[in-house]
Amino acid sequence: MNTTNTFQGRAPTGFVRVFTDGDPVITAPPATASADGDLLDGYSKTITSAVAQVGPAVVNIRVHGAKSGNRRRGQESGGSGSGFVIAPDGFILTNSHVVHGAVKLEVTLADGRVFPAVLIGDDPETDLAVIRINAPQLAYARFGDSRSIRVGQIAIAIGSPFGFQQTVTAGVVSALGRSMRSQSGRLIDNVIQTDAALNPGNSGGPLVNSRGEIIGVNTAIILPAQGICFAIASNTAEFVTAWLIKEGLIRRSWIGVAGQNVPIHRRVVVFHRLAVDQGVLVSGTEPGSPARRAGFREGDVIVAFNGEPVASIDELHRHLVAGVIGVPSTVTIIRHTEKLKLTVTPQELVIDHQRN
Repeated sequence: MNTTNTFQGRAPTGFVRVFTDGDPVITAPPATASADGDLLDGYSKTITSAVAQVGPAVVNIRVHGAKSGNRRRGQESGGSGSGFVIAPDGFILTNSHVVHGAVKLEVTLADGRVFPAVLIGDDPETDLAVIRINAPQLAYARFGDSRSIRVGQIAIAIGSPFGFQQTVTAGVVSALGRSMRSQSGRLIDNVIQTDAALNPGNSGGPLVNSRGEIIGVNTAIILPAQGICFAIASNTAEFVTAWLIKEGLIRRSWIGVAGQNVPIHRRVVVFHRLAVDQGVLVSGTEPGSPARRAGFREGDVIVAFNGEPVASIDELHRHLVAGVIGVPSTVTIIRHTEKLKLTVTPQELVIDHQRN
């Protein structure tokens, strides 16, 4: 009969001394699952599940040639990038800088099939473009709500860097609300920063959350920095995509403010009975702009446009489209602790490169 007794001296960590007929024998403890192993396995399953959902919709885009008027100095006459199918009838979202000015486009699907593509719409101001292939019943990705993103959550990038198709990298959302300039010079707001590794060729590919939803469109890296990559937020991409499919371009209006998303103090929200608890902080106004003429000041917080709540830069951009060009509009702001209404007349944003 085996009995476990106290034995002078120490057994190796995690082991016990068992006496068998008076002789001590060192035995290992029963095998148990490692907590770290469980966590790692769970993380791996999360990544593989998300990739399994979105991967079939990710494509490689091959660009042949560039119109001489659109070719920048040092730009090659061809190249490649990534994209993803957003509708089963062949619409594909990618970056403007991947396809802008292309003479010929060719798309390779995840299953290896190759199709010619045509440009449906191009918006250099947000670095987004929509192309289409003639192929029915395609696997497609679904947009998530970028407003629900939190710093630190898992971010998965899928693309074709250097032509290596279906390449997956994973990291976290490093920061939100970043701004960057598009190739046209316009400031793109509410950009997602991630440390999921991107390389040339990843441009236009999806940034995905743990549920397999698109939270961003990968667009830029900072060289030679490590782990600083950017993606256009999915809410911006979804809005722009709808206009590009419908019209081929976006006519925008412009009021001339630089801004960023900010929270509003709870007391101010309650006192003024605001419909939102955050707004757009005016960090500056351009000389001669509609905003400057309307009396906007640095530090004002925009909370509504024509009576409709505005909680973010994306929502303000949604209001500044063709329908309000030249139309006097009411903008509700919070200035210090006061709620004021200013009348501004948006002007059309003139973009001489909108069409090739």
